[in-house]
Amino acid sequence: MGFTADRLLLFGATGDLAQRMLLPSLCALHDDKLIAPELRIIGTARSEYDDDSYRAFAREALEKYLPDFRKPAIDSFLPRLSYQTLDANDASHFTDLSDEIGTIDKGMAIFLSTAPSLFEPTIAGLTQAGLTGDKVRIGLEKPLGTDLKSSREINDAVATAFPEDRTFRIDHYLGKETVQNLLALRFANIMFEPLWNAAHIEHIQITIAETVGLESRVAYYDGAGALRDMVQNHMLQLLALVAMEPPANYDATAIRDEKVKVLRALRLVEPGETVTGQYRKGAIDGQPVPGYDEELGKDSDTETFVAIKAHLDNWRWKGVPFYLRTGKRLPERMTEIVIQFRRVPHSIFAGAGALTQPNRLVIGIQPQENLKLTMMAKVPGLDRGGIRLHPVELDIDTPDVFAGPKKRIAYERLLLDLIEGDQTLFVRRDEVEAQWDWIDDIRASWAEHGLKPKGYPAGTWGPSAAIALAERDGVTWHE
Repeated sequence: MGFTADRLLLFGATGDLAQRMLLPSLCALHDDKLIAPELRIIGTARSEYDDDSYRAFAREALEKYLPDFRKPAIDSFLPRLSYQTLDANDASHFTDLSDEIGTIDKGMAIFLSTAPSLFEPTIAGLTQAGLTGDKVRIGLEKPLGTDLKSSREINDAVATAFPEDRTFRIDHYLGKETVQNLLALRFANIMFEPLWNAAHIEHIQITIAETVGLESRVAYYDGAGALRDMVQNHMLQLLALVAMEPPANYDATAIRDEKVKVLRALRLVEPGETVTGQYRKGAIDGQPVPGYDEELGKDSDTETFVAIKAHLDNWRWKGVPFYLRTGKRLPERMTEIVIQFRRVPHSIFAGAGALTQPNRLVIGIQPQENLKLTMMAKVPGLDRGGIRLHPVELDIDTPDVFAGPKKRIAYERLLLDLIEGDQTLFVRRDEVEAQWDWIDDIRASWAEHGLKPKGYPAGTWGPSAAIALAERDGVTWHE
């Protein structure tokens, strides 16, 4: 792990992410005494604030987004904060920033959330101001480019000042408790890992569904679309954790070595194995909502929905399809992974009139964190009309099982790991580039075949072609 930083520099300290996630996460860590009393948090952005006015800004955000039981900690947390206005394109501003930060002899962690075009001047400014030494590590929030080429350019710019062991690429899904529980589920239970392969699993579904539309992300989202915004990072990281081989031990290098093997095993997607869509006007929770073009204020071919049938060309998963689906303005907010096991090879109950169904494991990530395992059981009775079997669910609701520990925002864990220097839940450069390589091939195929998004009414599960993508294989999306 190396050093524990006693300075945390937050770029984008006045943005939406800082207000909703970063400041509440840091206040929670402060409340639980998980960060040292001497840790100073320096915010920076283009907005004009001094220390007092920024603390007032932070108080307003914390009053709005912090859980009520945490709010008594606000008064003692705010003195940790200071602020320095910064224009990344003005080199002199970094000198002022360095003066505000003071000594970094004990170590500094940087959280960098900025437009891709500002990565290079930001790194250059930090270097010139002496803020990139051996006792400085940097956390990078997405987007890290729009394709493999631009991602490499950003990574090259960062690498001029920060070697890989001091570069922490953030995917906040990896901070979610249930995502980490995937590793415990697979590798701490002997009943699952021997069955976790093509011989026993028929297919796997991964769904990330959102009810929201563009919200405050208009400028970014229309240039990105669902494939780059969600599949390239969150979905492929979930796929890698589900499909990876057992690492030798629980450390950053071993886990990330196995994840990158999965990402490199992704087969090129055939033209008929993707569906794209864009929401039209409809209703969410009974309330009318506008279509994407209306919300955007212009015509656009950006996809707000994508479904993909993916394959891994390796021994463990040969022949097992992975159905990926994500979209905006869908009927419910949901992130889940479905492991569909194969049928028993021979049912001894068929002659008695009983039907069996294959087992299914559903891993809920949000909004509920839970595990549901569907198993067959005999219906009670004297069976004079024949044996009857019925699927029953073993339902483990994580918050109920672990009622003591407080539920945490994913960024709490990631910020603490950044401060302390644990890279296990961060993404390595070769992972990012393997993800972009696969995504770029899909986008090139869309362009080659002139694929345009199909319309779907807001409040539905996407275009009908997405249903057909699975149903032609005899598969039904889990809803």
